[in-house]
Amino acid sequence: MTEFFQMGGYAMYVWPAYAITAAALIITVISPLRRRLRMLRELSAIAAQRDIHRSE
Repeated sequence: MTEFFQMGGYAMYVWPAYAITAAALIITVISPLRRRLRMLRELSAIAAQRDIHRSE
C-alpha cells in the first residue's frame, strides 16, 4: 500500500496533479449551479417588483 501512495517516487508530482484536477472538476460543477441560483433570485426580485407596480 505504501508503494501505491509513493507512486514509484513520483508522488510529489502525481498527487498534486490529482488534487488540482479534482478542484477544477468541483469548480466546474459548482460555479454554474451558484450562477443559476443567483439568476433565479434576481428574476424573482424583478417579478416581485413588477407585481407591486401592477397592483398600484
